Formats: sequence, structure tokens, C-alpha cells
Amino acid sequence: MPSFIPRLLAAAVLPCLYAASLSAAPLDAALDESERLAAEAKASQARIDQLDDATREMLNEYRNALQQAEALKAYNNQLQALTAAQRKELEGFQRQLDGIERTQEAVTPQMGQMVEVLGEFIAADLPFLPDERADRLAGLQDLLPRADVSLAEKYRRILEAYQIESDYGRTLEAWRGELPIEGGSRSVEFLRLGRVMLYYQTLDAHESGWWNPQTRSWQVLDGGARRPLTQAIAIARQQQAPAYLHLPLAKEAVQ
Repeated sequence: MPSFIPRLLAAAVLPCLYAASLSAAPLDAALDESERLAAEAKASQARIDQLDDATREMLNEYRNALQQAEALKAYNNQLQALTAAQRKELEGFQRQLDGIERTQEAVTPQMGQMVEVLGEFIAADLPFLPDERADRLAGLQDLLPRADVSLAEKYRRILEAYQIESDYGRTLEAWRGELPIEGGSRSVEFLRLGRVMLYYQTLDAHESGWWNPQTRSWQVLDGGARRPLTQAIAIARQQQAPAYLHLPLAKEAVQ
């Protein structure tokens, strides 16, 4: 066979191989681009899923904030009504004070009645700061019969005591004290929420309770109240920044 035939075959095959290699290159590039697009789509979907989870979490937080806002609004309305009634009463006392010198005979028994009413109010109120409030009441009772103190000063001191009692209804306060128990007492942390609720929590935070004004006795709360009470006590002591609190109120505690 002539030698030029293999050369012809080689010459014919080489262009075919070259064409095949040229056609394979775009295919590989297309596959690479497809893989890249698939990876980007997967990453985008992951980001969308993360955003969706974050959105649901924010929505839940927003709903919880709305519920807490409604509870606080109701509580504030109650305090405003109480404050308005107390302010109206104080304004009436102030008007009477303006003419105290001209109505001395009438004012003296009225002041005695005011001190008596204050004592009855403290006795029927939540049992917080008992020693401090009892000392203030006893000081007024000792003040009334003194001849060396003017009627105006006596009246001022009585109004001051009423104002202090009024302020208790608008404050959050925590203090350490003794909780009476059968056979003695034990040290606990007390928390007062205005005049609405009075709580206690043991120093190890293992037990929490509240004062039931209907039964005039302390009742133990379930374990779910421990953490909110610990947080509320820290806020009342200014050891933590103010925050929304979910504390059991009277209806919830009874249930």
C-alpha cells in the first residue's frame, strides 16, 4: 500500500478531533455555569429561610409586646383613677387647711378622724413595710394632743402621711424582710407592685408567693413565677434596666 494513504487518513482525522474538542469546551462551560447558578440559588434559598425565621420571631415578639402593653395600659388606668381620687381628696383637705384658724373647733376632731381613717386604711391594705407605716401612724397619734404644735403643722403632717400612702400606689419597690411562717419567720425578698400586688421570694429563689387580700394570707405561686419575680426585684433595686414584665396578677394567681 502506498505510504501516502496513512498520511491522508491522519490528515482527515486530526480536523475531526479538533472540532470535537472545540464543541466539548462550551458544554463544560455550560455545566460549570449551571452548577454555579444552582449553588447561588441554594444560598439564596437559605438566606430567604433565615429571613422567614427572623420575621416569624419578630412577629411573635411584637404580639407579646402588644399583650404586655394592653396589660400595662389597664394597670395605668387603674392607677390613674386611684391617683385622681386621692388627689381630689387631698385638694379638699387643702381647701379646709386654708381656713383652719377660723374653724379650729371643727378641725381638731376632723384631724383625729383623718388619723383614724388612715389607720384603718393601712390595716386593710397590703401588708408591706409594716414597721415604717406603723411608726408613722403612731407619730401622728402622739402629735394630735400636743399643745406646743400648731394646728397647721399637725394638719401638714397628716397630709404628708396621706401623700406618702398615695405615692405607694405608683411605685415598684423591693426590700428584704421577714416572712411570718408557722413557728417563726424566714428572710425573703419582698416586691410591691403599686397597691395591686405584693410578692415574696426566698433568698435562694426556690419559692415565690403572693398576698391574697381575700383570704388575708400568703399563698405559694407555681414555679413559672420565679424567673419574672427575680427580674422584677432586680429592676426595682435598679440593678437591671427596666423591661416588660409578665408577673401573675390577682386573677391569674387565683387560678
